[in-house]
Amino acid sequence: MGNTTVSAADVARFDSLAAGWWDPNGSMRALHRMNPVRIGWIADRVLRRFPDSAGVRVLDVGCGAGLAAEALARRGFNVLGLDAGVETIAAAETHAAGQGLRLTYRVGAPEDLLAEGLRFPVVTALEVIEHVPDPAAFARTLAGLLQPGGLLFLSTLNRTSRAFLTAKVGVEYVLRWLPVGTHDWRKFITPVELGSLVRDAGLRVTDVAGLVPDPLRGGWRTSRDLGVNYLMAAAG
Repeated sequence: MGNTTVSAADVARFDSLAAGWWDPNGSMRALHRMNPVRIGWIADRVLRRFPDSAGVRVLDVGCGAGLAAEALARRGFNVLGLDAGVETIAAAETHAAGQGLRLTYRVGAPEDLLAEGLRFPVVTALEVIEHVPDPAAFARTLAGLLQPGGLLFLSTLNRTSRAFLTAKVGVEYVLRWLPVGTHDWRKFITPVELGSLVRDAGLRVTDVAGLVPDPLRGGWRTSRDLGVNYLMAAAG
């Protein structure tokens, strides 16, 4: 396995959280609340690009225990979830077992699939790029995994003071939702930086949206506010 897209320390950290990944009130509670709106945003754009999208192949890179992968499969997509964490993939497979979804999982890194010549019409990497050792190499690898005309979706955290206070201090130190050290604010990526990485990888940015909490509905919603969490779509 290559080392440009995988941090052994982060893999171990998230593997340690695998048992509670599917607990909606556990350490991944923010992702549980965020997941419906981000999956809806992605699915809408896939349907626009591929109107006859029943069974469209989706590669979910850094899938963890499968929150996004399983939600995409429930939308009718044919999903391969990829993660370097053995324990997180085991948790993903256990949760999906017996549900009849077009969903498979694999332990590995995206460069493994690239070396095998695999290509996909849709690639997602949600809350992943801020954890990789070399974001530029990661973006190039994801672009290489896209079929011509395919779509890449990324979500990450903006490197702002507000993101530091909420996603780092608030989540790890105040609320204790995640172990201290889960995020390194210095590795958060601004939308301008992410756009440059995507363009340097040979893709064009097609859409960007912020993700913000929606207290009235108890979930999250898309917004023009990119100050903390945001989504980006790019096309090959």
